[in-house]
Amino acid sequence: MNIPQNSLVLYKNGLARVAALGDKLDIELEDGRSLRVRPKDVLLLHPGPVRSPRELGEIPAGEVEAACDLLEGGQTTLPELADLVYGAYTPATAWAAWRLVNEGLYFQGTPEAVSARPLAEVARERTAREAKAAEREAWNGFLQRARAGCCAPEDAPYLQEIEEVALGQREQSRVLQALDCDQDSQSAHALLLRLRHWDGKVNPWPRRIGTLLTPPGVDLPALPDEPRRDLTGLPAYAIDDEGNLDPDDAISLDGNRLWVHIADAAALVLTDTPADLEARARGATLYLPETTIPMLPEEAIPRLGLGLAEVSPALSFGLNLDPDGVVTDVEITPSWVRVRRLSYDEVETQLEEEPFRGLYELAERHQARRRANGAIFMDLPEVKMRVSNGRVDIRPLPRLRSRMLVTEAMVMVGEAAARYALARGLSFPFTTQDPVDAADRQPAGLAAMYALRRNLRPRQYSSLPGPHGSLGLDVYAQVTSPLRRYLDLVAHQQLRACLRGGDPLESQAIIERVGAAEAAAIGVRRAERLSREHWTMVYFQQHPGWRGQGVLVEKRLPRGTVLIPELALEARVKVGDDVAPDSVVPLRLTGIELPTREAYFKVG
Repeated sequence: MNIPQNSLVLYKNGLARVAALGDKLDIELEDGRSLRVRPKDVLLLHPGPVRSPRELGEIPAGEVEAACDLLEGGQTTLPELADLVYGAYTPATAWAAWRLVNEGLYFQGTPEAVSARPLAEVARERTAREAKAAEREAWNGFLQRARAGCCAPEDAPYLQEIEEVALGQREQSRVLQALDCDQDSQSAHALLLRLRHWDGKVNPWPRRIGTLLTPPGVDLPALPDEPRRDLTGLPAYAIDDEGNLDPDDAISLDGNRLWVHIADAAALVLTDTPADLEARARGATLYLPETTIPMLPEEAIPRLGLGLAEVSPALSFGLNLDPDGVVTDVEITPSWVRVRRLSYDEVETQLEEEPFRGLYELAERHQARRRANGAIFMDLPEVKMRVSNGRVDIRPLPRLRSRMLVTEAMVMVGEAAARYALARGLSFPFTTQDPVDAADRQPAGLAAMYALRRNLRPRQYSSLPGPHGSLGLDVYAQVTSPLRRYLDLVAHQQLRACLRGGDPLESQAIIERVGAAEAAAIGVRRAERLSREHWTMVYFQQHPGWRGQGVLVEKRLPRGTVLIPELALEARVKVGDDVAPDSVVPLRLTGIELPTREAYFKVG
């Protein structure tokens, strides 16, 4: 390649003038620096003469598309291209022509061989480049806004990407990387809060866990035409918290005989039907402070809920207690019942009246037997949490005797159903719990209750009967909530098959259902727990000056665990050496971290 002195050359995509010739070339760059390079390191653009690469003169307007159209399918050289586009081959037009080639939109190649692209291809490429340029502009604008702690409507695609990480739907995000955030759901959540795209009203935990948040989309059949015992003449009471929406149990007293009526879910949800499979996949109804996602199709509640119609279908359990509080004379029958709905507060004022006085006496007798058998009784704080329009309401549940009455009746019927199944060799989802070695099974202080609860073994479901340690029972099964717990529904399906002379499930089928339901229910319980913690933090956001009292339940200096009764919340707080367990300490809120569900307190 013959390169004259004072010619215009290309060196590393930049302009240069050849200042001197030799085995190597002395070149002058646009910034004034001088270099010595090999001839093969440069490309000749124009033979010159050029005084300086910075003084090329004006570049005339060119006919780029016309030249591209004229050359389509053919080749030319850089000098010819400069003449064709700009009407002359000068150092300035040579540089302009090379930039067209280097840009690659209309032309491609080398100074000796330039190819023209078809105009249709040029149009497609231009559209793609414009889109990329717009995307770069949008990306840079978003990053600028995000670093300033705000966002705009056009940032929706980037915010969605962050949301997907925050909800556990993806693991990596270029947005988080560009903003120097960790690639995890917690950091994504914090960023969305910082950008004010999310606030406390967004509860990400159920979706992050993968919990189903839509009701089952299956239909239920008509109630079967079958004999039912008419118990409508026996007053029955569904006793619940105010505002309960799915009443599934009611109680009656017929002389000395206790009747517990349970919503007859198994009459509509038969084994291995679509509704049964859907319930098995869910494990339980999901109760969130802001909403409820039912385990069964939504039509199940109005059709089966006790007291929602004038007369309700039920599976009724009749039983007696002997003088020692032992469950005897168990009978189970499909029935019609007429149920009156009452709140715990309403019943509390009527406990000295029949039938509630008689019901309460039965509950006391049964509880006394369980207490003698080593049952564990604790009185840890409980609250009712609700969220409406983003506002969090937390109310402590009072310790009412009416609650004990209902709870004990449900324990009685669980024991009765288990004994009924055992007596008939019926495979059943029994509930068991290993006994705990505790000297004090009825602790008085919160600290002792807290320690005892931590030592309790988890309950287990099994196709084999076994003792339930904390209830003080030799055998037990949960059967009172078939509308909202799948294994309760399975128990009802087994009982109905036994009553109607059908084919109950064998033990292996019960084992399979226990495994599937428990796996699903674990996710439900976790979603409920994390959601309650989330909304408790939102409650603190809504009460930034919160002050209250906590009870020290565990001491591990320098911090201790305090239980805040009015919120049923545990917190780690720095306490003094002289603060003893069960001491009441004044607390004040000092801050929260919503993504981690942590609240910080100081004593005082």
